[in-house]
Amino acid sequence: MAKQIGIIKLKGTIGDISFYKSQDGHLARGKGGVEASRIANDPAFQRTRENGSEFGRAGKGGKLLRVALRTLLQKASDNRVTSRLTKNVLAVIKEDTTNERGLRTIPDGNLALLESFEFNKNGKLAGLLYAPYTGTIDRVAGTAVADIPAFVPVNDIVAPSGTTHFKISNGGVEVDFATETYVFDSEASAVLPWDSSTVAALSLTANLTANSTLPMFQAIGIEFFQEVNGQMYSLKNGNYNALAIVGIDTP
Repeated sequence: MAKQIGIIKLKGTIGDISFYKSQDGHLARGKGGVEASRIANDPAFQRTRENGSEFGRAGKGGKLLRVALRTLLQKASDNRVTSRLTKNVLAVIKEDTTNERGLRTIPDGNLALLESFEFNKNGKLAGLLYAPYTGTIDRVAGTAVADIPAFVPVNDIVAPSGTTHFKISNGGVEVDFATETYVFDSEASAVLPWDSSTVAALSLTANLTANSTLPMFQAIGIEFFQEVNGQMYSLKNGNYNALAIVGIDTP
């Protein structure tokens, strides 16, 4: 893969070279590669098939998590969240010590590797919310609870320029990676002023399935607003909102 650096940027194919635009800029690459039928059947490509199978599994698992958290994620993600999450889920799969290579799965891997995953590299929860919080997943009760003691917003929340208000959300999700299904619930605080007034302690609960036998995830997010003429507008289209996985419980 090569980068186009000339004044005139090309798009399309000339001979064996394809020119295209991506989020990394204007690029060019040559045609070629091994035929798909050979990769699928040649014993020499056994490792390639195994890697491809697990990468595909990671992609599906990452997509399932994103879809499950979509209500929160659509307000707090960056343009590379798909590839970043897929990479992390693949790392989970590679920790599976039960199944053979190529057949390793997400539930049998180390799901703890996804804890603290930030869905928005432009607004990380770890760098925005300094009020101490506790995330608790109760598998028996089927809840994911976020408790935040009383705090002062201007002291405990790092807000982008122009912020007048904010909202904190807590989400819980249980995921069945085998059937590609999930259960999701969330609760959010009111839209609160970002000022020096003390905010009373918050307790936000996401209700899931009691005694679930599936992996359970908890995510906390923060969304920023600007008030104009009594109306709340998402600040800079949500570019600096945060969402992170703060807890994982496996059966």
